[in-house]
Amino acid sequence: MLRISEHWEGTDLGRQRQGNEDNLFVQVPLFVVADGMGGAQAGEVASEMAVRSFGSGLPDGSPAEGLVKIVEEANRAIHDRSRSDEKTRGMGTTVTAAYVGESEVTVAHVGDSRAYLLRDGELSRLTRDHSLVGELVARGKLTEEQAEMHPQRSVITRALGSEPDVEVDVHVFQARGGDLFMLNSDGLTSMVPEARVKPIIEGAGSLEEAGRELIAAANEAGGRDNITVILFRVDDVGGREGDGEAEAGETIEYDTFEGGEAVAGDATEAEYRRTGTMALSPVKARAEPIEEAPARTAPPPPRRRRRRIPGAAIAVVAVLAIILAGLWTASRAVYFVGVDSRTGIVTVYRGLPYDLPLGIALYASDYRSGVRIEQVPTARRATFTEHKLRSRDDAKNLVIELERGRIQ
Repeated sequence: MLRISEHWEGTDLGRQRQGNEDNLFVQVPLFVVADGMGGAQAGEVASEMAVRSFGSGLPDGSPAEGLVKIVEEANRAIHDRSRSDEKTRGMGTTVTAAYVGESEVTVAHVGDSRAYLLRDGELSRLTRDHSLVGELVARGKLTEEQAEMHPQRSVITRALGSEPDVEVDVHVFQARGGDLFMLNSDGLTSMVPEARVKPIIEGAGSLEEAGRELIAAANEAGGRDNITVILFRVDDVGGREGDGEAEAGETIEYDTFEGGEAVAGDATEAEYRRTGTMALSPVKARAEPIEEAPARTAPPPPRRRRRRIPGAAIAVVAVLAIILAGLWTASRAVYFVGVDSRTGIVTVYRGLPYDLPLGIALYASDYRSGVRIEQVPTARRATFTEHKLRSRDDAKNLVIELERGRIQ
């Protein structure tokens, strides 16, 4: 059975911010970091609302389901407050929460705050950044080194409060004695490279010393943002059946929660783990026998009088068919840049920017970027909403330039 042998938590203003929009919550065995955004005091309000949502502990059910329920309720509360209070309009927050169970550590995550595991001298990142550069790294368009220097590295693609509903990433990690976990806001890792984090922790005499040295290192590097760090170490007390069989990266993942139920996630995220994963077993459906209905003799169809179609109607239908065929052919050869009406994501479409009656669209999505229209500089938004017809290369290159932060 796991227990918390040591923990430390701290937050710091940094060197360039006037206020601290980070918040943290520690109520063993639950640890939470939230990094607010929105300007003035709105970010601080959002992050505080997020961490306060964990005050009553986890509801009934599995830790994964409980964490997601709390995060979803916090998201709705922040979103409603943002819409009803002019002073907090547009506020949002990241959240990364970890719950230590009997043999597993469950992590719920939205945004670009992070969770790490230090085991046997190896530091592994347990979460994926929900940010513009994080999406580009995941697609192979940027390296981690390029992402650290990207001008839009602070652009978040998923956060609490921005929409009425939020998608929560959840990972369940098989833990063992000696594991050290760290939760932090991006004020730490945007200043201190991961390669420096491990030696700082390993060289410290205690978690308190390690935490304070990490914050000091972030400030020495410039301290451009608020800095929050939570460190906790677990021990294994008492024997567990099958103890020692869990590998460093062995996990059960619930990447997306739909309707309160966990859906098995991708089991190939090797960049965050060094060994295999343990996926949820699929549920097998049972095929029930179907009794055949007794054959019945159908009555003969009634004889119908044949109606003659006027030649003018045939001509009209033929002309319409030719026009539609021409439009369809043309729509296969041109592209335009627009915005997905449901998500607000800048997208390259193939076809013509027109909708015909009966819900017929003359276009289809060809390339979906990682940028929302509100993240585009105001003076340049018309470029992505005017629906100018382009070649595929022209349209895609325009969006890629946007993703790389070259559209100013």
